[in-house]
Amino acid sequence: MSSMIAVTTTELDERQREPLLHNPRSLSNEEEEEITNTPSTSSSNASPLPTQRLLSLDVFRGLTVALMILVDDAGGAFPCINHSPWFGVTLADFVMPFFLFVVGVSISLVFKKVSSKPMATKKVIQRTIKLFLLGLLLQGGYFHGRHNLTYGVDVGKIRWMGVLQRISIGYLFAAMSEIWLVDSITVDSPMAFVKKYYIQWMVAFLFCTFYMCLLYGLYVPDWEFEVPSTNLFEYEFGTKIVNCGVRGSLEPPCNAVGLIDRFFLGEHHLYQHPVYRRTKHCSVNSPDYGPLPPNSPGWCLAPFDPEGILSSLMAAITCFLGLQFGHILVHFKGHMQRLCLWSVCSFIILITGYVFELLGVPLCKPLYTLSYMCITAGASGLALTIIFYIVDVKHFRKPTMILQWMGMNALIIYALAACDLFPAAIQGFYWGSPENNLVDDTESLFQVMLHSKKWGTLVFVIVEILFWGLVAGFLHLKGIYVRL
Repeated sequence: MSSMIAVTTTELDERQREPLLHNPRSLSNEEEEEITNTPSTSSSNASPLPTQRLLSLDVFRGLTVALMILVDDAGGAFPCINHSPWFGVTLADFVMPFFLFVVGVSISLVFKKVSSKPMATKKVIQRTIKLFLLGLLLQGGYFHGRHNLTYGVDVGKIRWMGVLQRISIGYLFAAMSEIWLVDSITVDSPMAFVKKYYIQWMVAFLFCTFYMCLLYGLYVPDWEFEVPSTNLFEYEFGTKIVNCGVRGSLEPPCNAVGLIDRFFLGEHHLYQHPVYRRTKHCSVNSPDYGPLPPNSPGWCLAPFDPEGILSSLMAAITCFLGLQFGHILVHFKGHMQRLCLWSVCSFIILITGYVFELLGVPLCKPLYTLSYMCITAGASGLALTIIFYIVDVKHFRKPTMILQWMGMNALIIYALAACDLFPAAIQGFYWGSPENNLVDDTESLFQVMLHSKKWGTLVFVIVEILFWGLVAGFLHLKGIYVRL
């Protein structure tokens, strides 16, 4: 399963925004027309006022896309960087929060000035629908990936939720709050900053409270599911009963997140290969996939959607936090002010996450627990701070050029690379048998050259990332940007 996405946030009428670039044609996404010199809180160390693109956001997004490709394609060879089987956090588990966070930052810059709230709302809803439908197309089951070159989906089993769908939900909540829940006052002091955005903070707190109440308060009864006859583990197919009858469980079979998804979406519309199949309960090769251990529990083959309804509600809070970092960018013009405030906020969020973990709220990406949300959002803030310092303060841009290109055309790279559209198309041309194709043979060549399957795969993935970086650079050179 692809773990991450590229996102566009919103488009507004040009009269609702100020230009950011010296050359507007080099915009990668309409939401990236950011202004970094809006008059606001005064500062003695304010940076020069000429408009310029905030390249650190492109680099951050490009880095996230590169990580997405790395963990998706090399995670099988290196399970330590693949998604955690359930509890805990690995490198792959930071990809989704990174994108959610940068979407929030972008929203704050796009909606810095809104001349017509109804018009802005209409455009946000349109963008949300397009993003959701694109996610449904890419991850609903129409395209079956590199190693299963088939096309089409049974509408009775289509997967409703997914990566882009989750992003669209977070984007919708954050963008609507930025349009309707911001006080129209001038920020000329820290207190004015709080007054301007305190309603947003209250809404985010209510979201967290609602999520926690459902997660720990809903009673999860016994439930049943159908084991497909085509399961890869030769498990006896038929109807299996999962014994729960508990409240507040965060384990794979009996949590409220799965309960809500089964009720509203239906068992057949959930992700059919959840990460908990790599746990010790469900795999002899844990933390990798493998045959079922003896006496494994029946729920090992049950479906579970890692981008479900309730967990997406908490994921939207990551967008809210990115939104607040964007507010700092808008209202504080001094680079050192921004860096200090971002650093302090990031560490506070990180510490909060560790406190929640110590209090018994485990890190769990499939459930998007509060501790996981805080720690990954704090890490996102620190990553943005570091990249901003390197790229936009110290202007070390040549080493990050490829990442910048990838970030400026992240949507097309996500669709072609992470969703396997391009590799699957290439593999459609083979000689003799489907295994004899350019993609698989190139990967095999690296494995033979390095006398190692896993290290050959890693080199292949690095070359793949460089390839997509150059593709993005070519598109940038031609002024081509794929948007919604």
